[in-house]
Amino acid sequence: MIAQSFDKIRYQTRFAIHVATRDIAKRLASAAMMLVILWWVGYGTLALIMSGILVAYEVAAHWLAQKLPERDEDITATYVFTVWLVNCSSVLFYLAPAFLLAAEPSSAMLLAGFLWLFGVFVHITNTFAALPFYNWSLMAPSFGSAFAVFWLASENAFLPSSEGEWIITTGMMVVYIFNTFETLHKQKDTQRALNAAREEANARLRALEHLSRHDPLTGLLNRRAFDEELEHLIAQRRLGSELGVFLIDLDGFKPINDTYSHEAGDQVLQAVASRLSKLVGDTGIVARLGGDEFAIAFRTITSEKAALRLADYIARAIQAPVEWHEKELHISASVGIGLTRHAGTTVEGLCGAADQAMYRAKNSSGISAAIYRADDFERRLSLEDRREILAAMHSREIRPYYQPKVDLATGRSIGFEALARWIHPTKGPLPPNLFIPQINELGLHGDFLSHMAGCVLHDIEQLLAEGLDPGEVSINVPEVALATQSGRADLDDLLSRHPNARRHITLEITEDVFIARSADTIQASIAHFRSEGLRVSLDDFGTGFASFQHLRQLEFDELKIDMSFVADLGRDPTAEVLIRGFLEIADGLGVSVIAEGVETEAQVDHLRRLGCRLGQGYLFGKAMPIDETRIRLFAESSRDLSPVEVSPPLAEPAE
Repeated sequence: MIAQSFDKIRYQTRFAIHVATRDIAKRLASAAMMLVILWWVGYGTLALIMSGILVAYEVAAHWLAQKLPERDEDITATYVFTVWLVNCSSVLFYLAPAFLLAAEPSSAMLLAGFLWLFGVFVHITNTFAALPFYNWSLMAPSFGSAFAVFWLASENAFLPSSEGEWIITTGMMVVYIFNTFETLHKQKDTQRALNAAREEANARLRALEHLSRHDPLTGLLNRRAFDEELEHLIAQRRLGSELGVFLIDLDGFKPINDTYSHEAGDQVLQAVASRLSKLVGDTGIVARLGGDEFAIAFRTITSEKAALRLADYIARAIQAPVEWHEKELHISASVGIGLTRHAGTTVEGLCGAADQAMYRAKNSSGISAAIYRADDFERRLSLEDRREILAAMHSREIRPYYQPKVDLATGRSIGFEALARWIHPTKGPLPPNLFIPQINELGLHGDFLSHMAGCVLHDIEQLLAEGLDPGEVSINVPEVALATQSGRADLDDLLSRHPNARRHITLEITEDVFIARSADTIQASIAHFRSEGLRVSLDDFGTGFASFQHLRQLEFDELKIDMSFVADLGRDPTAEVLIRGFLEIADGLGVSVIAEGVETEAQVDHLRRLGCRLGQGYLFGKAMPIDETRIRLFAESSRDLSPVEVSPPLAEPAE
């Protein structure tokens, strides 16, 4: 409230300055006339002093006009106070002659003083009528002066006035009449200035509103305005009528930017915007959502066939070449269509459906447009899905299961791989392929790693406390934990809170980390964790993007041969050659090898003949919960106890 009031005062201050500079000549002429009268009456010295003071005030007013900021919001409280103080104090000096004339023992001079006083009243009320703050601030001392003049007049005994004094009073009356008409005329000028300023302010507001709702390059609606207008179209939709949103993504636009410059790209965008605007006309709305993405909403779509026909018109309009510096620039478009019959009657539903359909069109050869139908598309993940997954981690519905890694010669467990399972309250146990993609799509990699690693470290500590040795336990580590400083720091912090368990941890990574943009950071992270005493395992070796150069650069402790090679042993001679090669590479690098996907004794015999010592697969056990893992470790440790170490049975209790 206070801020709004001050804004109004700042606005009035601008016009107070305008009035002050406009009326300088009239004020000085009137003051000069009055000072001459005062000199004639006998106040020569006082008239000179007052003339100096009034000139100083006019100079101050001129200086303030020079310092007036261009924008109202830049007018400070100090500036406003200074303008107000100059106006109020100068009024007192302009009123002073009325006091002097009222003190004269002449009825003519008294009338002249009153005419001067009322002239000041008229000047203030007519000049500042549209500026309430200044009008009442200046009228208050004027009213007080009027009562003071009345009091002086009441204390005076008036003598007959001379002819000259009446001539002066008559002149004052003429000046008063002239001042009244002139200030009324100037009041109209002030009002015109106020109206012009108000119109300018409204024009600025309209311009700002336009800028806030329109794309500055193409002049089309922006995303926010499109959503608002689409909301109105949905609200106005007649029952039974179909409304469609068409999302358009330009194909081949980036090469134009890269080859010919952004100026060429801008011309293409402007040309596309113009064509779409002409095509839509009054039948809908069109917007640029950002980059090379446009959107159209049509009020009435009669059928899916009509929607596809409109999409074809859109694509053909965009495909027409764009002239640029005597060159023809060519682009095409992928169009996704969301219709109310399939996507519902919400802005989010229609735009989301059109977006999915657009990506279907973009990734499909031979078509430029696609319509969203719920049965043809996978359901998109929502915030509710995100909350459900986070809650499942919090309640440990998502937990690690442990698949043993064994010594092929003895069949004993040498460690485990921690694999995620979701024990869903209604769907039962879910394998990772049914929820890990959702975790990745929702960007919960970091939360998932922290949860799984925390559970594994806790389980290891429990096993150690029970005297069981889990060996080396592998945790699958996503790229985000290695490619970012924050991901590495979070994992560091988690490991530091479980010092006894961390020495049993192996970080398992896949070969695709080699193609990550942050390969250098990943390499540094791996070196960091190895320096902290953790082992690093390279999973699915032979199927990814690793090269011999990468094997030289990356520090690791273990290679895991992908199950596809193990499955072909005894059937494809190439598999045996490749596995022998992997083993020789590992031996040369001084790292251990684990064969994955071992399911038969024949595969075990092949691997042992080739020199592979370690294996993992269903033959040795599926992934199991921690309770079953505990039982397995206890059984293996019990078999290791010699007869001397076995405790004698407890004596039977006496009857």
